[in-house]
Amino acid sequence: MDDWNKFSGNTDNFEESTHRAAYSPENIKAKKEKFVTKKAFIITLIIAMIFSALLGAGGFALASNFFGGTSSGKNINSTNFNLTKATGSELSIQEIVAKNENSVVAITTESVSTDTWARQYVTNGAGSGVVYSEDGYILTNNHVIEGASTINVTLNDGSTHEAALVAADSQSDIAVIKIDVKGLTPVTIGDSTALSVGDLSVVIGNPLGTLAGTATEGIISGLEREITLEGKSMTLLQISASVNPGNSGGGVFDQHGSLIGLVVAKSSGSDVEGLGFAIPSATVKQVADSLIKDGYVTGRPAAGITIVDLTSASEAMKYGVSVTGVYIKDVTGDNAKEAGLQAGDLVYMIDGKQVTSSDMLVREIQKHKVGDTVKLTIVRGEDMKEIQVTLQEANANN
Repeated sequence: MDDWNKFSGNTDNFEESTHRAAYSPENIKAKKEKFVTKKAFIITLIIAMIFSALLGAGGFALASNFFGGTSSGKNINSTNFNLTKATGSELSIQEIVAKNENSVVAITTESVSTDTWARQYVTNGAGSGVVYSEDGYILTNNHVIEGASTINVTLNDGSTHEAALVAADSQSDIAVIKIDVKGLTPVTIGDSTALSVGDLSVVIGNPLGTLAGTATEGIISGLEREITLEGKSMTLLQISASVNPGNSGGGVFDQHGSLIGLVVAKSSGSDVEGLGFAIPSATVKQVADSLIKDGYVTGRPAAGITIVDLTSASEAMKYGVSVTGVYIKDVTGDNAKEAGLQAGDLVYMIDGKQVTSSDMLVREIQKHKVGDTVKLTIVRGEDMKEIQVTLQEANANN
């Protein structure tokens, strides 16, 4: 014990101390009877450690087989060596990127704007897109190409092609553009309705407008998030993969390398990190097919009015009214005209619910089907009226 106290804390002398104790005269007899070489001791220790590890792994596997691994009954992959294994991904991230690198494009735009002195200037924008068909149809966000006078698409091979706008839908924020190129590699559309929180997500796009082909990885961190973007309510996927300006319109891919979402936004702020949002592939496909075939989204109900949300006294004064609220700016639908709605009406209630914003009014209308009737309570001057309106199918004119 004295030798231990003397040399404990001094690692340089510890081996010498134990060596001397082993060969002191009083221990020679015991040494001869129980002699074990240093080499034999190390070999025995290694064998014991290997046996213990095998026994532990076998016991864990046996217990998992008998008891199902978890109490919830959910099959959880416990080998957390990397993200693809942790999420049970069928493909590695490298394989997912390789499968889709030719299906994601970079988009640049030019828009002509006019300043207060009537001078025109060009502004540039950038985003991402995904190839939808072999013959040149490409999907992106409406906000990426909105107002653009020129749209250019750069493919993964570095070639750049001018694109034409096919159709766009501001409510879903989806647009279809087309380039005159054949033999493209379209994405495989996946099933966004089958996703679970924790599934792998890989984002490929053009962050910052200069880093085309960038891939980031994460998980599906939320489903059916109700998010309001620029006054429009959207139901989106939430992802943890890094998203930056320029990623808009890019693809989110699942463990099979299939498209499960179209990047639309990220949450920003000094206290926000790892929150990106994407339009689910089920919505993307339905809207894209409708835009290509009909030029607008079919089957969507509309009241046939254009509305404006006046939220401040200054905005109200600009429109010549004294009360803030949701006003009818224009009456575009035949049913709305026949019902007696007029520009300048304040929409106070819908089906007995007070209208708090234009977004709320649109959400209530979208809960119905084409042909349904809604009751709008409007304020016109000093009068309050209730008007029944039959919803029409939304198109470019209503």
